[in-house]
Amino acid sequence: MKKPGLTSKERHFFKTVHNAAFANPFSDLRENLDIKIAGLFPSASRRESKDLCIKEVDHRIKRLEEQGRADINAFSGPDKEIITIVFLFDIFHKFRDDFDQLIKDQINAGDTSIIVPFAQKAMHMLHSKGFDDKTIPHYFSLSYQLRRAFYFISNSLVGSSPCMQKLKKHLWYNVFTYNIGLYNKFLWNKMEDFSTLLLGETGTGKGTAAKAIGSSGYIPFDEKKLCFTQSFTRTFSSLNLSQYPETLLESELFGHTKGAFTGAVDDYQGVFDRCSPHGSILLDEIGEIPNHVQIKLLRVLQERNFSPVGTHEISRFNGRVIAATNRPKKEILDGKVFRDDFYYRLCSDIIEVPRLCTRVREKPSELDDLLDFTIQRMTSTRSEKLVLKVKRIIDRQLGKDYQWPGNVRELEQCVRSVLLRRDYKGKQTNESKAVSLKQELLQGIVDQNIPVPSLISGYCKLLYDKLGTYEKVAKMTGLDRRTIKKHITNFKKD
Repeated sequence: MKKPGLTSKERHFFKTVHNAAFANPFSDLRENLDIKIAGLFPSASRRESKDLCIKEVDHRIKRLEEQGRADINAFSGPDKEIITIVFLFDIFHKFRDDFDQLIKDQINAGDTSIIVPFAQKAMHMLHSKGFDDKTIPHYFSLSYQLRRAFYFISNSLVGSSPCMQKLKKHLWYNVFTYNIGLYNKFLWNKMEDFSTLLLGETGTGKGTAAKAIGSSGYIPFDEKKLCFTQSFTRTFSSLNLSQYPETLLESELFGHTKGAFTGAVDDYQGVFDRCSPHGSILLDEIGEIPNHVQIKLLRVLQERNFSPVGTHEISRFNGRVIAATNRPKKEILDGKVFRDDFYYRLCSDIIEVPRLCTRVREKPSELDDLLDFTIQRMTSTRSEKLVLKVKRIIDRQLGKDYQWPGNVRELEQCVRSVLLRRDYKGKQTNESKAVSLKQELLQGIVDQNIPVPSLISGYCKLLYDKLGTYEKVAKMTGLDRRTIKKHITNFKKD
């Protein structure tokens, strides 16, 4: 007997919910779908649209319950696929705040996995919607993973500039792929095969991005103990490869046996041995390692095997590798950093972490958000007064166009310096000097108080810093080489 399906009106609505469930939460698509589900105008705030979207989905499901149709087994074919995702979407959001509290409680508890107080209630809801005993623990684990990923990507990476939104969106895809349905069907227990390379200048937050990925892996749920099989606080570890001499680097990576070399008085577990099977390792400064270590790491990535120093015994690595470097992307693509075979195996995904000056240029208020976050973390208190005070000193001493060569790490040091001494001079790079000179010349034109010789000298200096030779500046300005040299020499004397 053919099962009654969804009406065309129901199908249209629930298909939209289905699409929203699969959409990247940091994408414009998800925001637009939430607004569409909630029936709001596009001007509605993101939070408002999300909350009303969830209420509307709950309202529509209650109608199905009243009709005795709120069971996945009451449907077949595409309708069953749609309604399955809708029920999962609804139950996930009913326990959204509980998952957030669980994350905070687990952080406080540390490496011991804690009991999940709402687990039985959530699994009972899944059972009442027709899910079988085999899939219920999996969907509960997946829900926890989804919430952890959103929590860490959203909360640890501060900022909403376009380049930061792009980064968050990319990190989400790195955890779940571009299609959560594909991930759920084929890859949830196979992601260790997808290694990642994070690129970015020193201090941009590559470690924070790596930790967001590493804290968001799939962890199975133990129904008998009513807790997850491992605390997510144990699923991420990192190793800065540049801090070890070459003689000790392999030992830190792969471990060693007693007597393997002078000073090896005991067996030692390397970072690959210590990694959780559900975890990830960040290999920081990977652009500095020699060729022979790249070859050994290639074996780990390719075959998942390695041997500790001093033995031929094979150990297996079950985690995921995240690597990071501040080397320029062009050098990497030109083959100046990695062996070709190592590069192709390492870079399943390349994620670029943006510079702070880029973020602030795209959205000036991002600096305020970062100051608020940094001060709150330092003082354990939100203080708008302190934020304004630090911002005033930054504007006065560094200017609005300061390039932040040390990125977010420099900003943190700036805040400390201002809180201690009400002072921070910053670091003038060639780029920041150029910006400063440009602003000075423009301001002189606006105020109509800059002498023509100073204007020409300053302009020639800007071009010389950019082009590098007197000849190129002469060609650009139409002046002869000797005149250009004279202007730049006079500028230096000033």
